[in-house]
Amino acid sequence: MPDALLLSLLAAAVAIGWWLGRRERRGASDPAQPATLTRDYFVGLNYLLNEQPDRAIEAFVAALEVNSDTIDTHITLGNLFRTRGEADRAVKIHQNLLARPTLTTGQSEQVQLELSRDFLKLGLLDRAERLLHQLVRESSHDPTRYTAKQLLVELLDREGEWQAALDVAHPTLVRQHDEIRRAAAHWLCELAEQARQTATPGVARKRLRQALNIDPRCVRANLSLAALAMDTARYREAIRVLMRIPDQDLDFVPAMLEPLQHAHRLLDDDAGLAICLEQLLDRAAFTSLVILLAETRRRQQGVQAAIDLVTEQLDRTPSLGGLDYLLDLYYQQQQSSGEPDSRIRLLKQHTHTLLQARPRHRCQRCGLTGEPLHWQCPRCRSWGTTRPITGIEGE
Repeated sequence: MPDALLLSLLAAAVAIGWWLGRRERRGASDPAQPATLTRDYFVGLNYLLNEQPDRAIEAFVAALEVNSDTIDTHITLGNLFRTRGEADRAVKIHQNLLARPTLTTGQSEQVQLELSRDFLKLGLLDRAERLLHQLVRESSHDPTRYTAKQLLVELLDREGEWQAALDVAHPTLVRQHDEIRRAAAHWLCELAEQARQTATPGVARKRLRQALNIDPRCVRANLSLAALAMDTARYREAIRVLMRIPDQDLDFVPAMLEPLQHAHRLLDDDAGLAICLEQLLDRAAFTSLVILLAETRRRQQGVQAAIDLVTEQLDRTPSLGGLDYLLDLYYQQQQSSGEPDSRIRLLKQHTHTLLQARPRHRCQRCGLTGEPLHWQCPRCRSWGTTRPITGIEGE
């Protein structure tokens, strides 16, 4: 049994035992009250000691009548069911509590929160949404309303209701939670992309500026602003926007290289591209950056200039991708002067195979790896946590 579940169940058992003991003491002076602890309680303890939590929970529920003293314990037992993946049983407990007319307003709101969590676990999003909207509108208890907002934002994010999530989260949650602030910037980027697809670039640009206002480190917003500039042939503006990205987050330099190269190519400006790449290389020697600069030098100065650059960078920062590209350069050089060495071709095959098998990005939250850069991790659904992999086998 997981340690957390065992501790929770032990705590519930203690609470139930305390309440039953209190009732027993009352029974000693009141003939109308039973004078002994219920059999169900001892059955539950036996199941708990024998690590049979399912039966233990059922026995404790049977032992515990619902009244103002036992509401919290019933809520805890319901939460234990949800933790164990039995949210349908948690729903029954929490709905049974909610039907009690003796609940205080605070207790009723707490049960509604837990019931909304049950519905979220079961995927009953419409029912959870109705409960949470009601709590956000009507709760007079600030912590309850705050928690309901957090759950509602999570639900709206799951449904892709970006504007609705923003309306709920802004400004309180955005100011107080780094994770929600980062997510809000990405919601605005999603809305900007929708506007771009419907040919309303002015709206898209406004959304992206709002994203940067909320989260100045949002690399995606500047990548999208550069794409908007490219759509209208404002290539110099796109370059200026892209060159802001290293100041936001140096690790995302590899993500800006393709649009940076494309903008310079459309301007027929290889010299300008080389200058930008050299400036970036002074800050970080990413493999893809070294390769792109070497390719630029190869076109301008020949293969040997590219070999010299890559060799120098590999001496400083070894990388499998750099070695693979260097082998390719040697092969090209030998082809132009005669028969290439077959051993170089063999090494190139091995490095290429190794590179094909490696992922390029990893989520910093859950560790999911893959080739594409996901702004929202497909596994843990966190926004902005996927980053390029660095090191010998990465950038």
